[in-house]
Amino acid sequence: MTAFMTIERHILDKQRQHPNASGSLTQLLYDIALAAKIIARETTRAGLVNILGSHGSVNVQGEEQMKLDVFADQTLYKMNDHTGRVCLMASEEHEDIIPIPNHFPVGNYVLVYDPLDGSGNVDVNASMGTIFAIHRKISSSPRGVLEDVLQKGRDIVAAGYIVYGPSTMMVYSVGDGVHGFTLDPSVGEFLLSHESIRIPQTPRFYGCNQGNERYWTEGVRRYLNWVRATDDPHRKPLDGRYMGALVADFHRILLKGGVYIYPGDLRDPLKPAGKLRLLYECAPLSYLMEQAGGYGSDGYDNILEIQPHQLHQRTPLFIGDKVLVQKAESLIHEHDQEWLRAYIPYRNGQHLSEKKDH
Repeated sequence: MTAFMTIERHILDKQRQHPNASGSLTQLLYDIALAAKIIARETTRAGLVNILGSHGSVNVQGEEQMKLDVFADQTLYKMNDHTGRVCLMASEEHEDIIPIPNHFPVGNYVLVYDPLDGSGNVDVNASMGTIFAIHRKISSSPRGVLEDVLQKGRDIVAAGYIVYGPSTMMVYSVGDGVHGFTLDPSVGEFLLSHESIRIPQTPRFYGCNQGNERYWTEGVRRYLNWVRATDDPHRKPLDGRYMGALVADFHRILLKGGVYIYPGDLRDPLKPAGKLRLLYECAPLSYLMEQAGGYGSDGYDNILEIQPHQLHQRTPLFIGDKVLVQKAESLIHEHDQEWLRAYIPYRNGQHLSEKKDH
Protein backbone atom coordinates (compact mmCIF):
# COMPACT_ATOMS: atom_id res chain seq x y z
CA MET A 1 0.00 0.00 0.00
CA THR A 2 1.38 3.41 -0.98
CA ALA A 3 2.00 5.54 2.09
CA PHE A 4 -0.22 8.57 2.47
CA MET A 5 1.63 11.88 2.50
CA THR A 6 -0.02 14.00 5.16
CA ILE A 7 0.63 17.71 5.35
CA GLU A 8 2.43 17.19 8.66
CA ARG A 9 4.80 14.64 7.15
CA HIS A 10 5.35 16.83 4.09
CA ILE A 11 6.23 19.87 6.21
CA LEU A 12 8.56 17.77 8.37
CA ASP A 13 10.30 16.39 5.26
CA LYS A 14 10.89 19.96 4.09
CA GLN A 15 12.32 20.82 7.52
CA ARG A 16 14.85 17.96 7.29
CA GLN A 17 16.30 19.59 4.18
CA HIS A 18 17.48 22.42 6.49
CA PRO A 19 19.61 20.86 9.26
CA ASN A 20 19.76 24.09 11.25
CA ALA A 21 15.99 24.60 11.30
CA SER A 22 14.47 24.99 14.76
CA GLY A 23 11.13 23.45 13.84
CA SER A 24 9.17 26.61 14.71
CA LEU A 25 8.13 27.30 11.12
CA THR A 26 7.12 23.66 10.71
CA GLN A 27 4.88 23.83 13.76
CA LEU A 28 3.47 27.21 12.74
CA LEU A 29 2.41 25.84 9.37
CA TYR A 30 0.82 22.85 11.02
CA ASP A 31 -1.03 25.13 13.46
CA ILE A 32 -2.46 27.00 10.45
CA ALA A 33 -3.51 23.67 8.94
CA LEU A 34 -5.28 22.77 12.18
CA ALA A 35 -7.04 26.16 12.22
CA ALA A 36 -8.12 25.49 8.62
CA LYS A 37 -9.73 22.20 9.68
CA ILE A 38 -11.72 24.01 12.38
CA ILE A 39 -12.84 26.74 9.99
CA ALA A 40 -13.73 24.12 7.35
CA ARG A 41 -15.86 22.27 9.90
CA GLU A 42 -17.92 25.44 10.37
CA THR A 43 -18.14 26.39 6.69
CA THR A 44 -19.51 22.97 5.78
CA ARG A 45 -22.33 23.21 8.32
CA ALA A 46 -22.78 26.98 8.43
CA GLY A 47 -26.50 26.81 7.82
CA LEU A 48 -26.96 24.39 10.72
CA VAL A 49 -25.19 26.27 13.50
CA ASN A 50 -26.52 29.82 13.19
CA ILE A 51 -23.37 31.38 11.80
CA LEU A 52 -24.76 32.49 8.49
CA GLY A 53 -25.47 36.17 8.03
CA SER A 54 -24.11 39.42 9.36
CA HIS A 55 -22.28 39.80 12.65
CA GLY A 56 -23.78 43.29 13.00
CA SER A 57 -20.42 45.07 12.76
CA VAL A 58 -18.01 46.40 10.15
CA ASN A 59 -14.28 45.81 9.83
CA VAL A 60 -11.52 48.38 9.29
CA GLN A 61 -12.23 48.29 5.55
CA GLY A 62 -15.77 49.52 6.19
CA GLU A 63 -17.12 46.14 5.09
CA GLU A 64 -19.93 44.36 6.88
CA GLN A 65 -18.54 41.43 8.86
CA MET A 66 -20.18 38.07 8.46
CA LYS A 67 -20.42 35.83 11.52
CA LEU A 68 -18.05 33.39 9.89
CA ASP A 69 -15.53 36.23 9.28
CA VAL A 70 -15.29 36.78 13.01
CA PHE A 71 -15.11 33.06 13.77
CA ALA A 72 -12.29 32.50 11.26
CA ASP A 73 -10.36 35.51 12.54
CA GLN A 74 -10.60 34.40 16.16
CA THR A 75 -9.69 30.81 15.29
CA LEU A 76 -6.45 31.82 13.56
CA TYR A 77 -5.57 34.19 16.40
CA LYS A 78 -6.29 31.75 19.22
CA MET A 79 -4.38 28.97 17.45
CA ASN A 80 -1.24 31.11 17.37
CA ASP A 81 -1.31 33.55 20.29
CA HIS A 82 0.22 31.22 22.91
CA THR A 83 2.62 28.92 21.06
CA GLY A 84 5.81 30.98 21.34
CA ARG A 85 6.29 30.78 17.59
CA VAL A 86 5.08 34.24 16.53
CA CYS A 87 5.86 37.64 17.99
CA LEU A 88 3.09 39.54 16.22
CA MET A 89 0.10 39.08 13.96
CA ALA A 90 -1.91 41.23 11.58
CA SER A 91 -5.34 40.53 10.14
CA GLU A 92 -7.41 42.16 7.45
CA GLU A 93 -10.18 42.37 10.04
CA HIS A 94 -8.19 44.51 12.52
CA GLU A 95 -7.18 48.14 12.23
CA ASP A 96 -3.87 47.71 14.05
CA ILE A 97 -1.24 45.02 14.53
CA ILE A 98 -2.25 42.24 16.92
CA PRO A 99 0.23 41.80 19.80
CA ILE A 100 0.83 38.54 21.62
CA PRO A 101 -0.47 38.77 25.22
CA ASN A 102 2.35 39.55 27.65
CA HIS A 103 1.81 36.36 29.65
CA PHE A 104 2.59 34.21 26.58
CA PRO A 105 6.06 33.62 25.07
CA VAL A 106 6.95 34.95 21.62
CA GLY A 107 8.99 33.68 18.70
CA ASN A 108 10.75 35.04 15.64
CA TYR A 109 7.95 34.89 13.09
CA VAL A 110 5.20 37.29 12.05
CA LEU A 111 1.88 35.98 10.74
CA VAL A 112 -0.41 38.05 8.50
CA TYR A 113 -3.72 36.73 7.22
CA ASP A 114 -7.04 37.31 5.56
CA PRO A 115 -9.17 34.99 7.69
CA LEU A 116 -12.09 34.57 5.30
CA ASP A 117 -11.67 35.88 1.79
CA GLY A 118 -14.90 35.94 -0.18
CA SER A 119 -17.13 35.84 2.89
CA GLY A 120 -19.90 37.40 0.79
CA ASN A 121 -20.27 33.90 -0.69
CA VAL A 122 -21.23 32.40 2.68
CA ASP A 123 -24.96 32.94 2.41
CA VAL A 124 -25.12 31.51 -1.12
CA ASN A 125 -23.06 28.37 -0.34
CA ALA A 126 -20.19 29.25 -2.68
CA SER A 127 -16.42 28.90 -2.27
CA MET A 128 -14.36 31.12 0.00
CA GLY A 129 -10.94 30.86 1.59
CA THR A 130 -8.13 31.91 3.93
CA ILE A 131 -4.86 33.53 2.82
CA PHE A 132 -1.71 33.81 4.95
CA ALA A 133 1.94 34.84 4.83
CA ILE A 134 4.80 34.40 7.28
CA HIS A 135 7.80 36.71 7.72
CA ARG A 136 10.82 36.57 9.97
CA LYS A 137 11.01 39.28 12.60
CA ILE A 138 13.49 41.96 11.50
CA SER A 139 13.33 44.44 14.37
CA SER A 140 15.25 44.25 17.64
CA SER A 141 12.00 44.41 19.62
CA PRO A 142 11.38 41.01 21.27
CA ARG A 143 7.62 41.22 20.80
CA GLY A 144 7.69 42.81 17.37
CA VAL A 145 6.66 46.19 15.99
CA LEU A 146 4.87 47.51 12.91
CA GLU A 147 8.12 47.35 10.92
CA ASP A 148 8.06 43.56 11.22
CA VAL A 149 4.70 43.41 9.46
CA LEU A 150 5.43 45.99 6.75
CA GLN A 151 7.82 43.80 4.78
CA LYS A 152 8.00 43.27 1.03
CA GLY A 153 6.45 40.18 -0.46
CA ARG A 154 9.97 39.31 -1.61
CA ASP A 155 10.84 38.68 2.06
CA ILE A 156 8.05 36.16 2.71
CA VAL A 157 9.40 32.87 4.10
CA ALA A 158 6.17 30.92 3.68
CA ALA A 159 2.71 31.59 2.30
CA GLY A 160 -0.42 29.74 1.42
CA TYR A 161 -4.17 29.64 1.20
CA ILE A 162 -7.07 27.37 2.03
CA VAL A 163 -10.08 26.94 -0.26
CA TYR A 164 -13.35 25.97 1.39
CA GLY A 165 -15.40 24.53 -1.45
CA PRO A 166 -16.78 21.14 -2.50
CA SER A 167 -13.59 19.89 -0.85
CA THR A 168 -11.20 21.80 1.40
CA MET A 169 -7.69 22.34 0.01
CA MET A 170 -4.60 23.88 1.57
CA VAL A 171 -1.90 25.10 -0.79
CA TYR A 172 1.43 26.33 0.57
CA SER A 173 5.07 27.08 -0.26
CA VAL A 174 8.22 27.61 1.75
CA GLY A 175 10.17 28.76 -1.29
CA ASP A 176 10.75 25.42 -3.01
CA GLY A 177 7.63 24.99 -5.09
CA VAL A 178 3.91 24.98 -4.45
CA HIS A 179 2.13 21.96 -2.98
CA GLY A 180 -1.57 21.27 -2.52
CA PHE A 181 -3.33 19.09 0.04
CA THR A 182 -6.96 18.00 0.14
CA LEU A 183 -8.73 17.45 3.45
CA ASP A 184 -10.07 13.93 3.86
CA PRO A 185 -12.89 14.43 6.38
CA SER A 186 -13.09 10.70 7.11
CA VAL A 187 -9.64 10.76 8.75
CA GLY A 188 -9.39 14.46 9.49
CA GLU A 189 -6.11 14.91 7.62
CA PHE A 190 -4.84 17.03 4.74
CA LEU A 191 -3.38 14.56 2.21
CA LEU A 192 -1.02 15.49 -0.63
CA SER A 193 -3.06 15.72 -3.83
CA HIS A 194 -1.17 18.26 -5.96
CA GLU A 195 2.62 18.06 -5.71
CA SER A 196 4.92 20.70 -7.22
CA ILE A 197 2.15 22.71 -8.88
CA ARG A 198 3.15 24.64 -12.00
CA ILE A 199 0.80 27.01 -13.78
CA PRO A 200 -0.02 25.46 -17.19
CA GLN A 201 1.87 26.94 -20.13
CA THR A 202 -1.30 27.05 -22.21
CA PRO A 203 -3.64 29.60 -20.59
CA ARG A 204 -7.36 28.85 -20.58
CA PHE A 205 -9.19 31.40 -18.44
CA TYR A 206 -9.35 35.03 -17.44
CA GLY A 207 -11.10 36.17 -14.29
CA CYS A 208 -12.35 39.65 -13.44
CA ASN A 209 -15.39 41.58 -12.30
CA GLN A 210 -16.55 42.93 -15.64
CA GLY A 211 -19.29 44.88 -13.89
CA ASN A 212 -16.59 47.45 -13.10
CA GLU A 213 -15.35 47.71 -16.68
CA ARG A 214 -16.75 51.20 -17.23
CA TYR A 215 -14.50 52.50 -14.43
CA TRP A 216 -11.32 50.97 -15.84
CA THR A 217 -8.59 52.89 -17.60
CA GLU A 218 -8.00 52.76 -21.34
CA GLY A 219 -5.06 50.38 -21.00
CA VAL A 220 -7.03 47.91 -18.91
CA ARG A 221 -10.00 47.98 -21.27
CA ARG A 222 -7.67 47.34 -24.19
CA TYR A 223 -6.15 44.47 -22.25
CA LEU A 224 -9.55 42.91 -21.60
CA ASN A 225 -10.31 43.15 -25.32
CA TRP A 226 -6.94 41.53 -26.02
CA VAL A 227 -7.50 38.49 -23.77
CA ARG A 228 -10.98 38.10 -25.29
CA ALA A 229 -9.45 38.48 -28.78
CA THR A 230 -12.25 40.84 -29.78
CA ASP A 231 -9.95 42.58 -32.27
CA ASP A 232 -8.53 39.40 -33.83
CA PRO A 233 -10.96 36.70 -35.02
CA HIS A 234 -8.01 34.39 -35.82
CA ARG A 235 -6.72 34.30 -32.23
CA LYS A 236 -8.42 32.05 -29.68
CA PRO A 237 -9.93 34.03 -26.78
CA LEU A 238 -9.58 33.02 -23.15
CA ASP A 239 -12.78 31.87 -21.47
CA GLY A 240 -14.14 34.10 -18.70
CA ARG A 241 -14.68 32.72 -15.19
CA TYR A 242 -15.34 34.71 -12.02
CA MET A 243 -16.32 33.42 -8.56
CA GLY A 244 -16.21 36.66 -6.57
CA ALA A 245 -13.76 35.13 -4.06
CA LEU A 246 -10.10 35.89 -4.78
CA VAL A 247 -8.88 32.56 -3.40
CA ALA A 248 -11.24 30.54 -5.59
CA ASP A 249 -10.48 32.60 -8.70
CA PHE A 250 -6.74 32.40 -8.05
CA HIS A 251 -6.94 28.64 -7.46
CA ARG A 252 -8.54 28.10 -10.86
CA ILE A 253 -5.88 30.17 -12.62
CA LEU A 254 -3.08 28.36 -10.77
CA LEU A 255 -4.37 24.91 -11.74
CA LYS A 256 -5.87 25.60 -15.17
CA GLY A 257 -3.81 28.52 -16.50
CA GLY A 258 -4.67 32.08 -17.46
CA VAL A 259 -4.84 35.42 -15.70
CA TYR A 260 -6.83 37.08 -12.92
CA ILE A 261 -7.18 40.86 -12.85
CA TYR A 262 -8.50 43.38 -10.34
CA PRO A 263 -7.28 46.75 -11.64
CA GLY A 264 -7.22 50.19 -10.13
CA ASP A 265 -9.37 52.93 -11.60
CA LEU A 266 -9.90 56.68 -11.71
CA ARG A 267 -13.23 56.93 -9.88
CA ASP A 268 -11.49 58.53 -6.90
CA PRO A 269 -8.09 60.20 -7.52
CA LEU A 270 -7.29 59.61 -3.83
CA LYS A 271 -7.88 55.85 -4.21
CA PRO A 272 -6.20 54.79 -7.46
CA ALA A 273 -5.20 51.31 -6.26
CA GLY A 274 -8.48 49.44 -6.36
CA LYS A 275 -9.84 47.12 -3.68
CA LEU A 276 -7.42 44.30 -2.87
CA ARG A 277 -5.01 44.43 0.07
CA LEU A 278 -1.28 44.14 -0.51
CA LEU A 279 -0.22 42.42 2.72
CA TYR A 280 -3.08 40.01 3.23
CA GLU A 281 -3.99 39.03 -0.32
CA CYS A 282 -1.80 40.15 -3.19
CA ALA A 283 1.72 39.65 -1.83
CA PRO A 284 1.09 36.09 -0.52
CA LEU A 285 -0.61 35.02 -3.75
CA SER A 286 2.09 36.64 -5.89
CA TYR A 287 4.70 34.74 -3.89
CA LEU A 288 2.88 31.49 -4.60
CA MET A 289 2.35 32.31 -8.25
CA GLU A 290 6.05 33.05 -8.74
CA GLN A 291 6.92 29.74 -7.08
CA ALA A 292 4.62 28.06 -9.59
CA GLY A 293 6.23 29.74 -12.60
CA GLY A 294 3.85 32.67 -12.97
CA TYR A 295 3.93 36.36 -12.12
CA GLY A 296 2.04 38.89 -10.02
CA SER A 297 2.01 42.59 -10.91
CA ASP A 298 0.15 45.76 -9.99
CA GLY A 299 0.16 46.76 -13.66
CA TYR A 300 3.26 48.86 -13.07
CA ASP A 301 5.81 46.34 -11.75
CA ASN A 302 6.31 43.22 -9.63
CA ILE A 303 4.05 43.17 -6.55
CA LEU A 304 6.73 41.36 -4.53
CA GLU A 305 8.95 44.45 -4.79
CA ILE A 306 6.42 46.89 -3.30
CA GLN A 307 7.48 48.26 0.07
CA PRO A 308 4.30 48.42 2.19
CA HIS A 309 3.66 51.70 4.00
CA GLN A 310 0.33 50.89 5.67
CA LEU A 311 -1.23 47.77 7.16
CA HIS A 312 -4.23 47.99 4.86
CA GLN A 313 -2.52 49.32 1.75
CA ARG A 314 -4.32 48.40 -1.44
CA THR A 315 -2.95 47.44 -4.82
CA PRO A 316 -4.21 46.51 -8.27
CA LEU A 317 -3.58 42.88 -9.17
CA PHE A 318 -2.73 41.15 -12.44
CA ILE A 319 -1.65 37.60 -11.69
CA GLY A 320 -1.13 34.36 -13.56
CA ASP A 321 0.68 33.45 -16.76
CA LYS A 322 3.81 35.59 -17.01
CA VAL A 323 3.36 36.52 -20.67
CA LEU A 324 -0.26 37.53 -20.11
CA VAL A 325 0.61 39.69 -17.09
CA GLN A 326 3.49 41.37 -18.89
CA LYS A 327 1.10 42.21 -21.74
CA ALA A 328 -1.11 44.02 -19.21
CA GLU A 329 1.90 45.98 -17.94
CA SER A 330 2.80 46.96 -21.50
CA LEU A 331 -0.66 48.29 -22.32
CA ILE A 332 -0.94 50.16 -19.02
CA HIS A 333 2.45 51.81 -19.49
CA GLU A 334 1.43 52.77 -23.04
CA HIS A 335 -2.08 54.09 -22.42
CA ASP A 336 -2.52 54.91 -18.72
CA GLN A 337 -0.09 57.69 -17.91
CA GLU A 338 -2.78 59.69 -16.10
CA TRP A 339 -3.55 56.75 -13.81
CA LEU A 340 0.15 56.04 -13.24
CA ARG A 341 0.70 59.64 -12.16
CA ALA A 342 -1.92 59.10 -9.46
CA TYR A 343 -0.94 55.55 -8.54
CA ILE A 344 2.87 55.62 -8.34
CA PRO A 345 2.97 58.18 -5.48
CA TYR A 346 0.42 56.03 -3.62
CA ARG A 347 2.53 52.91 -4.28
CA ASN A 348 5.60 54.68 -2.93
CA GLY A 349 3.86 56.06 0.15
CA GLN A 350 4.26 59.69 -0.93
CA HIS A 351 0.63 60.43 -0.07
CA LEU A 352 1.45 59.66 3.57
CA SER A 353 4.32 62.14 3.70
CA GLU A 354 2.07 64.75 2.13
CA LYS A 355 -0.46 64.23 4.93
CA LYS A 356 2.29 64.70 7.52
CA ASP A 357 3.42 67.91 5.82
CA HIS A 358 -0.08 69.31 6.17
